[in-house]
Amino acid sequence: MDLERIIDDIQQLEEMFEAPDVRPLSPSDISAANRKHDVALAHSPWFRLWQSYGICCRSENPVFQPQARER
Repeated sequence: MDLERIIDDIQQLEEMFEAPDVRPLSPSDISAANRKHDVALAHSPWFRLWQSYGICCRSENPVFQPQARER
């Protein structure tokens, strides 16, 4: 095995994966990111307040499905 060739191949792969993804976001990508954001902030009192008053910069209606509160 040529060790230098293997190292070169690995470096080329690393460079390929370091390149940014320049594809435009699709509507489903944006929707998925919004859902992930909503789930991550679902327990924030500020986030719940903003959602309850409909303060939102998204084009679609916010969807919030509160889970049962633990006491």
